[in-house]
Amino acid sequence: MIKYALACEQAHEFESWFPSSEAFETQRQRGLVTCPFCNSSRVDKQIMAPSVARTDKAPAAQPEAQPVAVLSDQERELRAALRALREHVMKNAENVGKDFVDEARKMHYGEAEERSIYGEADLKEARALLEEGIDVLPIPVVPDDRN
Repeated sequence: MIKYALACEQAHEFESWFPSSEAFETQRQRGLVTCPFCNSSRVDKQIMAPSVARTDKAPAAQPEAQPVAVLSDQERELRAALRALREHVMKNAENVGKDFVDEARKMHYGEAEERSIYGEADLKEARALLEEGIDVLPIPVVPDDRN
């Protein structure tokens, strides 16, 4: 496996693993290597510092392998739709941060003006809201947005 530092035509930088340099080139030419930020398939390798093993230290533990997938056009469209949903909510709703759970309850029980909000809640809190009949929806983070 080889890790490349990559950048798209919009200068978004990210990293990705490939079985070999030939596999990277084949996937890139087929349009399968895309920017996780803008979905552009015009991606090139960046200059990277070589990883040189030192002989005076014990060998470092190898990172755990991560699942890798080649995305179909339909999956790329779904990721773009999820990104658009996230952007829409963040543009058009009020960020109440850590007060999300309390504010959602106040709105549900008529103690606060009803409006679109987003913020922070852990899984247990979100489940509790749903059990109370309060409609909440996690805002998805597209996996390659974390690259």
